[in-house]
Amino acid sequence: MSDWLPSRDPKGPMHEAHAVLAKQSIQSADEGTLPASSKRFADGSRWKIEIPSVEGPQALKVVLEEAAKLKVPVSRISQGSGIMMQLDSEIQEMVKIGNEKNIEVCLFIGPRASWDIGKQSSSSAGIVTSPTLRGADQLRYALEDVIHGAKLGVRSVLVGDIGLLKVLGQAKKSGDLPTDFILKTSVAMPCNNPATAQVLQELGASTLNLATDLSLEQISAIRSQVDIPVDVYVEGPDDFGGAVRHYEVPDLVRIAAPIYIKFTLRNSPGLYPAGGHIQGLVESTARERVRRAAIGVSMLTRYGLN
Repeated sequence: MSDWLPSRDPKGPMHEAHAVLAKQSIQSADEGTLPASSKRFADGSRWKIEIPSVEGPQALKVVLEEAAKLKVPVSRISQGSGIMMQLDSEIQEMVKIGNEKNIEVCLFIGPRASWDIGKQSSSSAGIVTSPTLRGADQLRYALEDVIHGAKLGVRSVLVGDIGLLKVLGQAKKSGDLPTDFILKTSVAMPCNNPATAQVLQELGASTLNLATDLSLEQISAIRSQVDIPVDVYVEGPDDFGGAVRHYEVPDLVRIAAPIYIKFTLRNSPGLYPAGGHIQGLVESTARERVRRAAIGVSMLTRYGLN
């Protein structure tokens, strides 16, 4: 039995499973033990919950309602449609709710290549360009979106373009953006290895959104290189591979702390850009993401990491 297992209940299902396999002389863990991360969030915690694709204030209210019902401690919600796709009043309402509930509200930044007139981002090879910014105009539009959001109280944004990350990182240093402004890299701007993680951190990233299909070993290597939080999809959307790795949640926390563990949905239509025409889907999927997160929290409780 691995000596790191932190269950507070020696008779729990984790230990029982090990015991059953040991009785039958069957190896109960893959070879190799990855080092536990000693790094933590500022408040001392190892993990926090993020609910992604929370498209607007009504969806945020649904998330909070379901989180209270299922006792899920949500620390961050993120949104994918972008600042520019919401009314000022909607942004202000989300910020107000976030401040009242002590939840980080992270909004995606305005334009992106996949919504532009260019066709490359819709091709099989060019899809990797989807979140990037085409030309100086789009770069300026994106910066305008961030500045506009900041004036409305937004203090956390999702960045999908490496040049924009550099500009925003410098803007924080020069005082053009608040020093507490959070720059969260997008999963669509892949962070796959320790060198990339280091570069993104040096450019100003506050949180690294890791690729959805990295192994525990690969995630551990990234953690060894940087100290800032990472966020990892426990359940990923179909268009990003659709991994479902709930049983790895305890290991993810052990090796990658401080970590935001995120839960989206397989077998679910895309939401971006969201709006009243799909509001029912926006709210129903938001509710289900919280349910998925509750499953992850129950895993952490069983493994003594709650």
